[in-house]
Amino acid sequence: MPLDLKNYPLLANINYPEDLRLLKKEQLPALCDELRQFLLNSVSKTSGHLASGLGVVELTVALHYVYHTPFDHLIFDVGHQAYPHKILTGRRDQMGSIRTYKGLHPFPWREESEYDVLSVGHSSTSIGAALGLSIAAEKEKLDRKVVAVIGDGAITAGMAFEALNHAGALHNDMLVVLNDNEMSISENVGALNNHLAKILSGDLYTQLREGGKKVLSNIPPIKELAKRTEEHLKGMVSPATIFEEFGFNYIGPMDGHNVIDLVETLRNMRAHSGPQFLHIMTKKGKGYKQAELDPIRYHAVPKFTPDQDLPKTAAGSPTFSQIFGGWLNDMADQDDKLTAITPAMREGSGMVEFSKRHPDKYYDVAIAEQHAVTLAAGMAIAGLNPVVAIYSSFLQRAYDQVIHDVAIQNQGVLFAIDRAGIVGADGPTHQGAYDLSFLRCVPNMVVMTPSDEQECRDMLYTGHQLNSPAAVRYPRGTGTGVEINKQMTQLTIGKARVVREGETLAILCFGTLLQQAVAVAENLNATLVDMRFVKPLDSVLLDQLAETHSRFVTIEENSIAGGAGSGVNEYLMAEKVNLPVLNIGLPDEFIEQGTQQEIYHLLGLDSEGIEQQINHYCS
Repeated sequence: MPLDLKNYPLLANINYPEDLRLLKKEQLPALCDELRQFLLNSVSKTSGHLASGLGVVELTVALHYVYHTPFDHLIFDVGHQAYPHKILTGRRDQMGSIRTYKGLHPFPWREESEYDVLSVGHSSTSIGAALGLSIAAEKEKLDRKVVAVIGDGAITAGMAFEALNHAGALHNDMLVVLNDNEMSISENVGALNNHLAKILSGDLYTQLREGGKKVLSNIPPIKELAKRTEEHLKGMVSPATIFEEFGFNYIGPMDGHNVIDLVETLRNMRAHSGPQFLHIMTKKGKGYKQAELDPIRYHAVPKFTPDQDLPKTAAGSPTFSQIFGGWLNDMADQDDKLTAITPAMREGSGMVEFSKRHPDKYYDVAIAEQHAVTLAAGMAIAGLNPVVAIYSSFLQRAYDQVIHDVAIQNQGVLFAIDRAGIVGADGPTHQGAYDLSFLRCVPNMVVMTPSDEQECRDMLYTGHQLNSPAAVRYPRGTGTGVEINKQMTQLTIGKARVVREGETLAILCFGTLLQQAVAVAENLNATLVDMRFVKPLDSVLLDQLAETHSRFVTIEENSIAGGAGSGVNEYLMAEKVNLPVLNIGLPDEFIEQGTQQEIYHLLGLDSEGIEQQINHYCS
């Protein structure tokens, strides 16, 4: 149900950015206050990303006020911060549906709005896409402008710097806005710096600089002196920056919460040619005290009451992320050579306690998945025992490193793959649908799929003991509630476990969908197997089952194409076993958002759906 707009008199009249541009500049601070309060009240009722959006309210208003969106292209990196953008671009009254099935996407999404130029969800893609758009804009000659908004975390990734390097070389018209919400240079932010940002972005300074370059272009020693003088003057009033060396005109840092100054600076920069770089300082969670004090906790929130603390998670079974975190601590107590690496996902991967208990073994490489994997390879070569904790969808970004730096060299790196399978409300960019498919084909790789918490611990332990690449993939959310044994058992590689003996039909389950398959096996009097290993498969058991059963069914929470079931098919064909096989898993399409249970039901991956698929196949 939409919020009552009587409390937001300015925002109520803004359905699209053209309405925003009708306001007087002096009205923008009041609009920002309304937008920030609307965002807080909306997310508190729906759940979702909060602190990031609160921090970019003024920037979002200023960008849509100055740039002629959607004609001008505006790209947000990652997209956590795009809720204010959605509110201002025709989706204000739909915000109650965000992150729900058939509702608004949690990130900018091309199919949702013409204002969402690039569908996003993963980091560091904005500058490269903006450069591509700027090349096209130059060719069409319509004076279309392109802006990329990227955070101080996302810009640490190599892909962002690759794009900056290329953009500086091509010298196309584009603006990169660095939204810096780290306070390490807060002493440089204030009235003086904002004033200087306006001066440095203004026409007089630009004309003097460009005119001087032309006059001095044929006198190399003086030209170099002029360049160094400009750098010296800038260095006196702003942080030293690498961005000028990339070929960008750097402006900042300036206060990202002063909407009037932002508008003036952006107007100046919009008029300039070539690559421009605006560095703004913001506070994540701005305007909501609890989020300002703890922006990590308020990054993504459940439903809550704004004047109260966030609700505590109800006691229950631990999540698989917590199971991993507990194993990591236990293993580190036993193994002095263990190291653990995360690409900026300490909280999500369950590594907070480990980072405190074992800071000398903990390495957060920031948003740099490729580097995380190659770093682990280097550690393994030197005799350490690295564990890379990474989400399934983020491991996609480091596939070459998995092959080139780990697998080809047969290095003992353990991949703890979180968020494997259906993740729910974050939608297509975050569903862990492909890891079994892209890891199964890599030589030297052992791939394991635990069916419960204890098996997860045992598989992590098993993988850690190997002196070769290994992966353990586990889903988002809580486990099955089995009792955890602190004693860890090393499993026999490639050995499955028969859960139930049946007749005619054998159900081969890879992972936690085993819990759904139990009732199905009972109803159909089928043999049920916890396969455990996707690679290597338990070929001995498959041979035995093929002799005593007339049909196989494989179940996995991964794409059917190239997944675990495909491995079973390939084995049977290679052995010339003529046996019908039904593969149940994720279809050949991108899985939309919704709760995990909604998506399981829609895809026929709950008990009812699995049984229906089997009955239909066997009929």
